[in-house]
Amino acid sequence: MPRYAATVHAYDAGLLLLRLTLGLAMAAHGCQKLFGWFGGGGLAGTGQFFTMSGYPSGKVMAAVAGLGETLGGLGLVAGLLTPLAGAAVVGTMVNALAVKWGGGFFIPKGMEYELLLVTAAAALALTGPGRYALDRFVPGLRAHRLVFGTAAVVLGLLVAGIVLLLRR
Repeated sequence: MPRYAATVHAYDAGLLLLRLTLGLAMAAHGCQKLFGWFGGGGLAGTGQFFTMSGYPSGKVMAAVAGLGETLGGLGLVAGLLTPLAGAAVVGTMVNALAVKWGGGFFIPKGMEYELLLVTAAAALALTGPGRYALDRFVPGLRAHRLVFGTAAVVLGLLVAGIVLLLRR
């Protein structure tokens, strides 16, 4: 195998590993919010948290966040509509950053985990999913373009900003 081909496959394998790890983590977080799985609060408990965090209609916001995390995470896992999947995670995690802001950088009150997730999601939206992804079969996304990723990240940030404007 020529050196270039080995490099391309290593790049694609690295993106697959990142997509699987980030996507499964986000989907699991979303299922905590939506269904109460994995020790989560479900819509009722998560809705109360959103209300206490200053969001109106806490249960609706919990559903929006849960759907963004679940669908965005599963999209990243499959490498399907990757720019939009990354944008869904970016938008949700920007709001999580806003809630955690002011608690310092390190856990338990810090925001380094959320910062890592939003950065990884934006990076995947910008780079694309690699070759081991369903986007290879989507004609418009077959050849990932930086403009798609950039537009998706901007969309995720805009939606996050609108949701943050609703917060007290």
